[in-house]
Amino acid sequence: MLEVIGKGIETQLRVQVPFLDLKTYHGELREKFHQIWDELLTSAAFVAGPQLQKFEQDFSEYCQTRHTIGVANGTDAITLALKALGIGPGDEVITPVNSFVATAEGIMHTGARPVFVDVDPRTYNIDVNRIESLITSRTRAILPVHLYGQPADMDPILEIATAHRLWVVEDSAQAHGALYRGRKAGSLGHAACFSFYPGKNLGACGDGGAIVTSDGQIASAIRKLRDHGGVRKYEHDLVGYNSRLDSLQAAILDVKLRHLDERNRLRRLHAAGYCAMLSAIPGVILPFELEGVESVYHLYVVQLERGSREALQSYLADRGVQTGIHYPAPIHWTPAFAAWRGQHCPVAERLSPRILSLPMFPELKRSQIEYVAELIGDFMQRG
Repeated sequence: MLEVIGKGIETQLRVQVPFLDLKTYHGELREKFHQIWDELLTSAAFVAGPQLQKFEQDFSEYCQTRHTIGVANGTDAITLALKALGIGPGDEVITPVNSFVATAEGIMHTGARPVFVDVDPRTYNIDVNRIESLITSRTRAILPVHLYGQPADMDPILEIATAHRLWVVEDSAQAHGALYRGRKAGSLGHAACFSFYPGKNLGACGDGGAIVTSDGQIASAIRKLRDHGGVRKYEHDLVGYNSRLDSLQAAILDVKLRHLDERNRLRRLHAAGYCAMLSAIPGVILPFELEGVESVYHLYVVQLERGSREALQSYLADRGVQTGIHYPAPIHWTPAFAAWRGQHCPVAERLSPRILSLPMFPELKRSQIEYVAELIGDFMQRG
């Protein structure tokens, strides 16, 4: 195992493999970002300027939708999308239990109640076979999450939603550019929500989010909700929010959007490298990609069949490799959602202490992937 890259582990201790590297990419764009800032200082169009309109147009085209509405963050995107659909107190929204807590927070902020679904043991996405049994007279929407960059299995979800007259809102916060049977993630449901948190595949230099839809009425309602209830100053048709994507972040995102497909291609290349090197290591379960789906590998998550996840994480950290856990507990096990603690989601509960996210970003080097794989193999051999 130590001969994989021709050097022993002892000589590799100086190698540092960050979990994510934003500095390198931003360094390449530094001059362009300075130009954007200088232009904004001159125009003073810091909010709702032409940069926002340009990005919204370009992102809609990219996502194969008719409308993009930029908002302050991904959590607001979920809340505003659901509220635009009329979802509120007394309603229920079905969503997977294995996600970042923001998915459920967005539902709660409308006054509705999240109904958690267990996940598929292969993809870790929502288990489509468990959705229909959870539908009640109060169910208004299904909120699938395209977790780790892989779209949920949307065709069965859309069929269920049609049969029961439910809205479908995609949580696409980790799936910028992902494909489901030739269609972009975000173009499949009635609306979709994106986060532009800096670490996302398409990330701002700050916070940001967006909702995409091809329904003009939904888009109009969201535009009012994001800006104090109206689309013109001092005209307030309803009680809204202050949730706007500012011009600086919009301009930065528009620049980064031009590089997104190439950067996603590199992520897929790195994922293939990991899979090739880790596939021979007993006890390590690799990511599974559905047929007809193209993940963009926002995260590369493995599962340990044996051994301690924390021990492996410590072993890697001691040797200069950063890792993450996505997520340490399913949402219904977090204190904020203690009222749901009694709900049994055996797959997600079994996964949470066994999953580990390995370094994944476009600038990752082949030698770094080899080093990580070598270390994991050595750890698993030692037992």
